[in-house]
Amino acid sequence: MQRHFFTLSFLVILWPLQLNFVFAGGEYVQIASSPNPVGSGARALGMGGAFIAVADDATAASWNPGGLIQLKRPEISVVGNWFHRTEDNEFGDNPEASGSQTVSGQDINYLSMAYPLTLFNRNMIVSLNYQHLYDFTREWGLSFAFTSKHNVGAISTRKEKVDYQQKGGLSALGLAYCIQIIPQLSFGFTLNIWDDDITRNRWQEKTHFKSSETVEVPRPPPMPPFKHTNEFQCDCMQEYSFSGFNTNIGISWRATDKLTVGLVFKSPFTADLKHETTTEIIENNSPKISTKTSQDEKLDMPMSYGAGLSYRFSDKFTIAADIYRTEWQHFVLTDSDGYEKYPMTGKSVNESNIDPTYQVRLGAEYLFINPKSRYVIPIRCGLFYDPAPADGSPDDYYGFSLGSGIGIGRYVFDVAFQYRFGNDVGDSMVQNYDNFSQDVDEYMVYSSLIIHF
Repeated sequence: MQRHFFTLSFLVILWPLQLNFVFAGGEYVQIASSPNPVGSGARALGMGGAFIAVADDATAASWNPGGLIQLKRPEISVVGNWFHRTEDNEFGDNPEASGSQTVSGQDINYLSMAYPLTLFNRNMIVSLNYQHLYDFTREWGLSFAFTSKHNVGAISTRKEKVDYQQKGGLSALGLAYCIQIIPQLSFGFTLNIWDDDITRNRWQEKTHFKSSETVEVPRPPPMPPFKHTNEFQCDCMQEYSFSGFNTNIGISWRATDKLTVGLVFKSPFTADLKHETTTEIIENNSPKISTKTSQDEKLDMPMSYGAGLSYRFSDKFTIAADIYRTEWQHFVLTDSDGYEKYPMTGKSVNESNIDPTYQVRLGAEYLFINPKSRYVIPIRCGLFYDPAPADGSPDDYYGFSLGSGIGIGRYVFDVAFQYRFGNDVGDSMVQNYDNFSQDVDEYMVYSSLIIHF
């Protein structure tokens, strides 16, 4: 009877502490890559992403569809990317959990087919595009150790191990159209279809949580202290399926022979989010407890808009600059009960303070042209500020890029390297540890092939 009493006391006092590590599970939507809705392409990203005003290849459908009019011949293009990300986590009072977590991967970044035509004495172009926008890949392996004292004189020692894996992404199939209104001005739009049946629009989270805790309760001499060990294990699988649609609207204005101005607006939309959770719990030698739930949720994706300038000093040398704003305060998850929360914090909209983010991007391109051999070798570089939304104020991320390639006849090959980093970021990600922060280093390589017809 006394043994059952101490066991019951142990469960009542310490059970809530078993689940004190909360990361992504059910309340969060954590985009591991840059969360900002930038465009695609090795050439654009080699210029640091300063491409709203340049936008003169098929990737313009993702940057500024108003620039598509600059394509003079039909073309197809494909862009691939490889990334390596390191997250150096710091858990403050829990050094056992601190350390570096790394993950690598590759994907098709962009596919397109573009066809220019003339109707009613107007130049126009249509294109079909696939763009991979958001990546969720993340792997964490963490260990924690805790010792605590209780009012009855009991001492508990708890060890926890968490293995977390997230994978998947969001992609859009885009139908783009652009028309030349006057020789200096063009207008375009892209209809983006986000559907898990057409393109990959799902992500998956797996969490394995294991805890072992020993409680030692003193008893009057000569009785030895009472000890009890409780073991707990939980496996949780969460799967999300995402669908919706939005538009990119863009204008390209050639103000002078050298200066071009670009404007783009990406509309907000409400995505349907199907959320399935499977949980298996084992405590000590008790039978496994399994549950499975399914919820229909809504995820409000924020609008974003930007402006860019490009200046052509000559046919060989171009510089460009972009500024871009995303309204992250409207990025809201509504669960099946109608409760609204910010996905990046897991808190209600009344408990968090989320501000918009501003991206700033600068880039340059210089072309080495050989008219006899008919080849072109570009040299590109760029700098950017790419903040991520967070509670209180955005997390600061910075980066630079380098790019080159070769164009011969109707074939164009480009490659770009991009480095993005953030220091002391991510404190909104783990709510139950006040001193959590991380340093992030991300390396990406893009390569693209364009074929003109």
